[in-house]
Amino acid sequence: MYNKIKLPYAFDALEPYIDEETVRTHYEKHLNTYETNLNKALEGYEEYTKGKTLDQLIKDIEDLPEEIRPAVVNNGGGVSNHNLYFSILSPNPKKEPTGKLLDEINKTFGSLENLKEELTNASITQFGSGYGFLVKDKDGKLSIVKRVNQNSPVMDNLIPILTIDVWEHAYYLKYKNLRADYVKNIWNVIDWEKVQGLYEDCHNI
Repeated sequence: MYNKIKLPYAFDALEPYIDEETVRTHYEKHLNTYETNLNKALEGYEEYTKGKTLDQLIKDIEDLPEEIRPAVVNNGGGVSNHNLYFSILSPNPKKEPTGKLLDEINKTFGSLENLKEELTNASITQFGSGYGFLVKDKDGKLSIVKRVNQNSPVMDNLIPILTIDVWEHAYYLKYKNLRADYVKNIWNVIDWEKVQGLYEDCHNI
């Protein structure tokens, strides 16, 4: 069985940038549905999940029986992407990365501000539902990608370390149709300590 993360802060902790009702609905309703549907889809297929993390399961999607692949991509991606999203937000975030991650950001993007601008633009311009991601490859090189619906970068052998959820349920209750305002404000609660930990982890997948 694959589970959603335990929310590491109170539902109202991210205000005023993300409101209590949005966090509660997003976590308790939307993420819970992905979790339930994923585990239901995998019933009877336990031989394929034995010893595998959720990201390993998604990465090796072609190894699964064809009849359950769409459900695992949609719902497994839903759990994985949301777990990342909620884990990197904090009411008391570290405002900037340091060490190897900062060095790689400066090398790849020129500055932290340039990275923020590029990921902000990628997230805002994602057509329809989806995500903007900061990802690393197996060599630690960084890039920005965006994915539609619940597709995960792990399917392309990339390791997501930061994500901005731009499904409407992530922001519509507070921001209505102003996705750009939500994306720009979310930087106030992104915790670079968490992102840095994911970057430095050698065992992500």
